[in-house]
Amino acid sequence: MMRAFKDKCDRTSWKPVRVAFGRMPRGFRARQVVDQYGRNLEELFLLRNPRCRFDKNYAGAFESFKKKHFGKRHPHAAGGWFYYPWSSTLVHFLPEKLHFELRTGRNKHLITKKEQERYYNASLGIAGLSVGSHIALTVAMTGGAQHIKLADPDTLSGDNLNRIRTGFQNVGVSKAVSVARQIFEINPYARVELYLEGLSDGNLARFLEGLDVFIEVMDNPYLKLASRYEARKRGVPVVMGTDNGDNIIVDVERFDLNRNYKALHGMTGNLKPQDLRTLSPRDLPKIAAKIAGADLATPAMLASVLEVGKSLYSWPQLGTAANLCGSAVAYLVRRIVLKDRAIASGRYQVNLDSIFESDYAKKKNARRRAFKEFVKRMQG
Repeated sequence: MMRAFKDKCDRTSWKPVRVAFGRMPRGFRARQVVDQYGRNLEELFLLRNPRCRFDKNYAGAFESFKKKHFGKRHPHAAGGWFYYPWSSTLVHFLPEKLHFELRTGRNKHLITKKEQERYYNASLGIAGLSVGSHIALTVAMTGGAQHIKLADPDTLSGDNLNRIRTGFQNVGVSKAVSVARQIFEINPYARVELYLEGLSDGNLARFLEGLDVFIEVMDNPYLKLASRYEARKRGVPVVMGTDNGDNIIVDVERFDLNRNYKALHGMTGNLKPQDLRTLSPRDLPKIAAKIAGADLATPAMLASVLEVGKSLYSWPQLGTAANLCGSAVAYLVRRIVLKDRAIASGRYQVNLDSIFESDYAKKKNARRRAFKEFVKRMQG
């Protein structure tokens, strides 16, 4: 007789637990213990002494470095031990400053020491964690934003995994929890706040409080506009990424430089956030198309949007675009955090088709016809 299996998975824990050496909290059991402290310390030594890359006779110097680092402590008592409940894994990390130095060592001098520290000390808020998950993880990977707020009410589904970096074992896990776990696996010293209910009128002000940059990648038109009104009032810059086939559209609104700049570049006209709640269903798609940048969308994307609810369950999204969005938005966020005034407000395209298609220019008229047909059908 076959034994029936029941769904049994930790879908709620998302913070690692710092434990004292030799003192695992009651009820915790580590199936895996990862102690690569010595290797990490040697890599840190090599980063500080790059000449040793070509002169391998550094054993004596490294031994002195180790003695100075450990002092009279037992090697296992140095640094920090963190237990990850969702994977039952105990990991030995360097102290925070050394861990930061190690994991950002290969960023030099593309990012200077001063820039890296400012980037790390930034506070970011990311609302919408499909495309937003790539932004959050790219920021963490590049050593940015120790403090990150994550908002998304949805859980991972199987059809999300064509564009979200995780495995099918995490289906049913909150998107915010999934991203928080991955951030903490990169940096256990991070400060992450979760808004598992997503953004709302009730928590919007709290979410935006203290942010250096707000990254908005939500689907809800009302919240898109309402969050910008609140961000503008606080002088918080907004960056939005929208996938477009294999390409992306990026919006930058530098409310930190100009609090009179029109939300969404004025594309919604004189509409206020509350107007979107009472807008007729007939008019809402037109506004959504303006916000998303339908005039820049690929013909395939426009045709797909028209099929939503007919032959398509939802509009298609590709992992190529999601990854590209993560890189582009993380780049912009870093530049804005560093107070770079050269990053101006506006709508931008990152278009791979225009770079790699040899006949892209010849298709200009076809793209125009596709957009006109889209507008015609949207107006019904």
